[in-house]
Amino acid sequence: MDSPETQATSIGEYGVIGDMETLALVGPSASIDWLCWPRFDSPSIFGRLLDPDGGHWSISPIESERRDRQLYLPDTNVLITRHQTDDGLVEIEDLMNIGDPCRGIIRRITGIRGTTSMRSEMQICPDYGRADATFEIDDCGVRVSFEGHTLWATSSLELELDGQLIVKSFDVSEGESIYFALGPAGAELCEASLSESTARYWRDWIARSTYKGRWRETVHRSALALKLLTHEKSGGLIAAGTTSIPEALGGERNWDYRYVWIRDAAFTLYAFIELGFTAEADAFTEWLGRRLETCRDDAENGPLSPLYDLDGNTALTEIELDHWSGYRDSAPVRIGNAASDQLQLDTYGELLDAMYLADKHGAGLSLDTWEQLRTLVDWVCANWTRPDDGMWEVRSGRQRFTSSALMTWVAIERGIRMATSRGRPADLERWRTTRDAIHQAILDEGWSKELGAFTQTFDGDTLDASILLMPLVKFLSATDPKWKSTLAAIGESLAHGVLVDRYDNSLSDDGLAGDDGSFSICSFWYVENIARTGCAIEARVLFEKMLTYAGPLGLFSEVISPNGDQLGNYPQAFTHLSLISAAVHLDLELDR
Repeated sequence: MDSPETQATSIGEYGVIGDMETLALVGPSASIDWLCWPRFDSPSIFGRLLDPDGGHWSISPIESERRDRQLYLPDTNVLITRHQTDDGLVEIEDLMNIGDPCRGIIRRITGIRGTTSMRSEMQICPDYGRADATFEIDDCGVRVSFEGHTLWATSSLELELDGQLIVKSFDVSEGESIYFALGPAGAELCEASLSESTARYWRDWIARSTYKGRWRETVHRSALALKLLTHEKSGGLIAAGTTSIPEALGGERNWDYRYVWIRDAAFTLYAFIELGFTAEADAFTEWLGRRLETCRDDAENGPLSPLYDLDGNTALTEIELDHWSGYRDSAPVRIGNAASDQLQLDTYGELLDAMYLADKHGAGLSLDTWEQLRTLVDWVCANWTRPDDGMWEVRSGRQRFTSSALMTWVAIERGIRMATSRGRPADLERWRTTRDAIHQAILDEGWSKELGAFTQTFDGDTLDASILLMPLVKFLSATDPKWKSTLAAIGESLAHGVLVDRYDNSLSDDGLAGDDGSFSICSFWYVENIARTGCAIEARVLFEKMLTYAGPLGLFSEVISPNGDQLGNYPQAFTHLSLISAAVHLDLELDR
């Protein structure tokens, strides 16, 4: 079933198509190797990304000698794979149609030159390969039933069954187009008008961007990637489209990111606001409002979970799929995420910052929402001194992380702004007193004279790239001497050119074996900080070097490995939103 090419494909080489309910990863040879149905957080039906027998849908020339190239149609999430063989030139156009009732994947194969012999092979493996599907040929194509769902595999040709495979071999000649589709709507998907309307949808959406800076194509590709991670029906924003793509090959740092992290989604909202996408910001604000209505009664872990599924549930039990070998044999494959049971104090800062921006740029928060936020700020005032599991979700035990204290300061500071700007009721005296106490504690306990830098933990002696948020959240000026010294220390100890590690694994025990690479979000934070210090030319060079680590389609995962490959879940919202923020602020500094 599998090919050496599939297992050799780097995660950063995959294209992504989606419909804001789920997404699919399409390899450079036009094999769909990842699709969860019917939602991002549903079990997979194509999972060859994580196991050779996990299911796939390949369409490729029968001739093995060929050259493949992929690109997106400009300003869309419509993916083109171009196969060049000795016999001819063929293009495969892949997209997911937007909206009910005609949801599904549409694949149009067009002959450009000559005549090429092709084969389509679909292997559906429901529930991460743990369940069976039934197949029946009918007038609409092949009806596939599994786990209470029914899909139709359809084509402008007559499909065939070969055991558990849906197959078709065919020739495509110059000027000829052949359609294949998979979805709940049957043959209705095999319509040229759906391809055209989907491309038009994406062009109309990105045309709303207000970004006019130097890196328009790059920023817009990041915005289109973030849109693919948006769940249209709920307003939730997932952290990434995959699970268990490792942060280091052969290690245990394999996590499920198909959920809504308050932290990641709040930063994404900020990116959408910067680009003028107010509808997405409003939808996520409503999603956050619903979470505020159902805060948990959990004295140990706090009223908010760090992450939720799209419906707002927090029961995300973490289990390992022992029957799957993992991406490039990097087991374990995990579904669920135990971080949902952690205490992450920084979450409250990101939440309040997001709600502050929504309040500032939108119509204003409701009285009920303000009451819920006020309760959260009061909780932060009472609990900010507690050790927590930190922004990086370490599994080595709770500590007093400096970045956690920083974001509790943000939570209270933004609460004060929202209260005073609109005359809302609040215990301002307590809030201001606590805010100032946190500020002083960070200066007294989070600063190391020996390192000349703010540290990972209170009274610690190691560095952490999460401290790069300090000027970005306006805790201090980027030109403050303490900050310039900290930035220099991070550059010397954690940066490899523009690639920035979260922390030094040899010095910081995070409870996990092995090392990881450089986190791309830290690299873009680093670039933005250098720009804010007034070194815009240096920052531009670093920014453009960082862009060269993107995959061939301009997409980023979470991590750049020590040998320069992309690793970690994909596409990664955190990376793309930090790219947008760095570009926007670098433009401002260069314009000055």
